[in-house]
Amino acid sequence: MNTRVVRVDKDNPDKTVLQEVGEVIKKGGLAAFPTETVYGLGGDGLNAGSSQKIYAAKGRPSDNPLIIHIADMESLAQITEDVPEKAKKLAEKFWPGPLTMIFKKSDRVPYETTGGLESVAVRMPSHQTALALIRAGGGFIAAPSANTSGRPSPTSAAHVAEDLTGKIEVIVDGGEVGIGLESTIVDFTEEVPVILRPGYINQSMIEEVIGPVRMDRGLLITDEKVKPKAPGMKYRHYAPNAELTIVQGSTEKVVQYINEQCLALQAQGKRTGVIGTDETRKFYQGTVVKSIGTRQDEEGIARHLFGILRAFDEEKADCIFSESFDTPRMGQAIMNRLLKAAGHHIIYL
Repeated sequence: MNTRVVRVDKDNPDKTVLQEVGEVIKKGGLAAFPTETVYGLGGDGLNAGSSQKIYAAKGRPSDNPLIIHIADMESLAQITEDVPEKAKKLAEKFWPGPLTMIFKKSDRVPYETTGGLESVAVRMPSHQTALALIRAGGGFIAAPSANTSGRPSPTSAAHVAEDLTGKIEVIVDGGEVGIGLESTIVDFTEEVPVILRPGYINQSMIEEVIGPVRMDRGLLITDEKVKPKAPGMKYRHYAPNAELTIVQGSTEKVVQYINEQCLALQAQGKRTGVIGTDETRKFYQGTVVKSIGTRQDEEGIARHLFGILRAFDEEKADCIFSESFDTPRMGQAIMNRLLKAAGHHIIYL
């Protein structure tokens, strides 16, 4: 398959171009496109065949649910059975934006889109290109991240091309994304709303609007027997090719431990990688040392995470060590992705 790349201005996308891409989706094809979080791989969310194509292109397990992206609140009623008042309050506050909510699905949504579940995950992105494409593509675009399953999520069109060229019809290049981590997911099919995936909108922000919510215990452990209710809950995700180890402790102890490990491995001929910050980069002795940004800018750390994991693949690192990034507002989301990338391999000093 020949994959076409079309470029658009992220703030003022060419509607004619997006109309053409929308026709591809309406006819059952696939198109990758930018959102404010990461690039998504879009197909018609109400077409079972399109959802099956998404799973095939990504190499994604078919029980891993897809998120349907909508462009207006009127569309929500068409694909859900019930929208609780608390969910409506969150939508008023955070939609359009990086928030996904899970509801009981209507009969219009095929099980191929929901991973066989009776629930459906829904999001209304704030990215102008994404919204225009959703409208052009029929109003209901199922879109997981536009990467090979298990790989770091794509934050640029180049990342998408690296993974999906020859597997999908179109890539819409709208430049770098803004947030760099996937949306927060809140499940409203439970009596008490449950956060299934942390993101830019954190627990305290949600509780300010609707009161108590709980974090799903699956965020801490991976149970292969549990059917996932949200993308990425059951499977290893975001992983670079090299083994990744997170090291947590005081800066002095972390630097000392990582340097000891790197020097020992380099003596064996291994290429070592280190993920540090602007403040610590100069202290490390790995083969390849990269800064994820400054600790004073946690949004920058989040935005650079997936790109930096991919960069170590290009450097052909044999093993990678990373500092821990338990930052005040987005630390939960950053560490969720980093722990998944490391297969929960973390050293506490």
